[in-house]
Amino acid sequence: MAASYPTTPMNANSKVAIGDPGAGQKRKHSPMGDLLFSGMARMAAIITLATLAGIIISLFIGAWPAIKATGFGFFTSSTWNPTDDQYGGFSMIYGTLITSIIALLIAVPVSFGIALFLTELSPIWLRRPLATAIELLAAIPSIVYGMWGLLVFAPLLAQYVQTPLQNLFGNIPGIGFLFQGAPVGIGLLSAGVILAIMIIPFIASVMKDVFEITPPMLKESAYGIGCTTWEVVRNVVLPYTKAGVIGGIMLGLGRALGETMAVTFIVGNTSAFSSSLFAPANTITSVLANEFAEAGPMHMSALFYLGLVLFFITFVVLAFSKMLLAQLAKGEGTRT
Repeated sequence: MAASYPTTPMNANSKVAIGDPGAGQKRKHSPMGDLLFSGMARMAAIITLATLAGIIISLFIGAWPAIKATGFGFFTSSTWNPTDDQYGGFSMIYGTLITSIIALLIAVPVSFGIALFLTELSPIWLRRPLATAIELLAAIPSIVYGMWGLLVFAPLLAQYVQTPLQNLFGNIPGIGFLFQGAPVGIGLLSAGVILAIMIIPFIASVMKDVFEITPPMLKESAYGIGCTTWEVVRNVVLPYTKAGVIGGIMLGLGRALGETMAVTFIVGNTSAFSSSLFAPANTITSVLANEFAEAGPMHMSALFYLGLVLFFITFVVLAFSKMLLAQLAKGEGTRT
């Protein structure tokens, strides 16, 4: 005999939704709220693009007199003489690039080691305090780094690093020119080391975070077949997180390119060009910080020109990183 179930009369206004806790309740839509939210989001994007365009246009307008006066010779001349309105930015561009490269060469391996230790080797009780201490380095003002570098670090570098390097490599053909000059503790090498200390927290924090998102099952499987920690990192963690690692490195490079006060303290602030890492030099940011307040019309235009060049360098770095990430993604898709 078939069982009978009580039925509920339904009318045209009743709604039934199986598994819907809101069955029988009419959902209210707010077209005005949706339009307001989408408009605000669109306005934020437009403001960002407008700000970027405004910066580029302002730099170009300010730099135009110097562009007309110096042309392409601005990039090949190292003469910087505001008294005679002679401006060449080669030594500043060289100093900016060299100090940033030195910073990356030091910071990337150190940051990788820090991230590897925190995610794979550190005891649990030490992991959080050590990670916090490293992140606190990013909160130290750059002027403090500069004062410490000039008063404490520079004498130590001159005595224990520059002098031995000069004795070892100063007379070797091909690379000896990099270690010439008096080891006084200021110059490109000193600025690069200080920049490395400053960008290590940024790169290490990003690397640590991306290493932690690697699925534990992948690492445990690798350990289960007898892989060492280095083999797990090289064959599992790095391939899985390479996009984030590159992003962290680019973040550190951007920080190094734009740093001002710490570099101004220790780079030497000399516009004369020298290929030696021990010689006093200048960077774009240090020149802007030192000379912007007292610049005349043409001098001001030359400083705007330097700012435009620095903006172009950062844009090229960002574009290169995006292209590299796109190629990595394409390669992953091809292998898949």
